[in-house]
Amino acid sequence: MKLPESDILAARLLIVDDQAANVRLLERMLGESGYSNVASTMDPLQACSLHQQHDYDLILLDLQMPGLNGFEVMAELSASAGDSYLPVIVLTAQPQHKLQALQAGAKDFISKPFDLLEIKTRIRNMLEVRLLYRRLEAHNEVLEQAVLERTAELRESEARYRSLTALASDWHWEQDKDDNFTNVTGPVLEMLGLCTPALDSSGPSAYVGGWNEAERGTLLATIAARQPFLDFAISRVDHNGEVTHYRVSGEPMFTQSCKFIGYRGVGVEMNPPAMGIR
Repeated sequence: MKLPESDILAARLLIVDDQAANVRLLERMLGESGYSNVASTMDPLQACSLHQQHDYDLILLDLQMPGLNGFEVMAELSASAGDSYLPVIVLTAQPQHKLQALQAGAKDFISKPFDLLEIKTRIRNMLEVRLLYRRLEAHNEVLEQAVLERTAELRESEARYRSLTALASDWHWEQDKDDNFTNVTGPVLEMLGLCTPALDSSGPSAYVGGWNEAERGTLLATIAARQPFLDFAISRVDHNGEVTHYRVSGEPMFTQSCKFIGYRGVGVEMNPPAMGIR
């Protein structure tokens, strides 16, 4: 990705150096190069607060300053940074400080006395990386927001599905990944052979048998295989010898990463009987 020239030249820069001559030199060089948003301070104690106010894209930081040296300024910037990226190029005349500055979080260094071509090149390269990093952050935020919105839409859709399912069927059921029933209405447990007859079986209300065992076996095998099914016909004979026919449909549920999380199904009482599993 190539950034427009106007974006680079409009970047926010801060010069932190206690030497007025260095500040003037850098300001003039940056101005002549087309940079339009350059600030400076000769007081290192102001660096952190200025960065908090303006969120600079790049800070040119002298290491040897009275009151607060460049390493201490970087420590303050790191402590208050909203992200892990420290947009600092250090200015130093001490070769032994370069590695130490990089280890402290600086992204690059410029040696003193200044080589103007080197300064321009390093600043431009640094700004390009920094602005691309910011674009990536913004893109990730957009993606994260899109995921949140999509998740909310899916939850709303799921709620509508549950509501419509309840209206369009006589009964329904849901199971978790361990086959525990989490939501059950109607004769589901009896249909699946998971309910035993009551101790007092003298009256019709206590009768839970009569289900067609062959049909039940096929239904249970389909659920165990985590296969979807539509309009599966299953029947039962009640205590008076009357046959009641049902039609059931079900499907396994998976996360977006294809992890199985349970099963759900619906059923209706009907006459005449429906077709088998399809």
